[in-house]
Amino acid sequence: MPSLDTAQLVALAGALGWASGIRLYLVVLLTGLAGFMGWVNLPQGLHFLANPVVLGASGFMVFIEFFADKIPGLDSLWDVVHSVIRVPAGAALAASVFSADSSAMALVAALLGGSLAATSFTAKATSRAAINTSPEPFTNVGASLLEDGLVPLGLWAAVAHPFIFIAALAVLLVLSIWLIRVCWRFLRLLFSRVTRIFSGKPDPGVSPAFNLKSPFSKNEHV
Repeated sequence: MPSLDTAQLVALAGALGWASGIRLYLVVLLTGLAGFMGWVNLPQGLHFLANPVVLGASGFMVFIEFFADKIPGLDSLWDVVHSVIRVPAGAALAASVFSADSSAMALVAALLGGSLAATSFTAKATSRAAINTSPEPFTNVGASLLEDGLVPLGLWAAVAHPFIFIAALAVLLVLSIWLIRVCWRFLRLLFSRVTRIFSGKPDPGVSPAFNLKSPFSKNEHV
């Protein structure tokens, strides 16, 4: 089985960082499984992911996260708990792609992976918090299933079609930044409205000038 070329290594580092911000445990499981089964000749720095103990632990956490991420409210709590885990883990996994070959490249990969993980995590956390303002659970479950599918697709594309993945990743980054801005504005207005209500002030939601509508709903008002 041939080793990954430079384009594949760069794309893999980017994929590991980006996907870690969304589904860290699934990233560890799929990457380790690919190496364990001989599907991909992993870089030396990632060989530890193929250890049966690591596979078992990550598989157990994938099982837990799969259900926790689909329960409104619990998914946001899960994101809060993992806010200090996913970003440094994404940086470490990206750096491990080059750690055995070049310390300089490993440092660059760590910075890239950490930045990508932070962006994807923030987009996920803010969008799911906004979705949770809607009383129906189907949007939440749909968003979670979409994330479940994007992670393996991204990891596969990084190895099979690295240049296409890099281009797609650039588009995803632009969309993520836009999504963060939209959801953050919505959540900020929501918090302001709730604060006013509990302070005994008039509900600004009754004013036509106060437009507070979920970015994921056309008919529902908060």
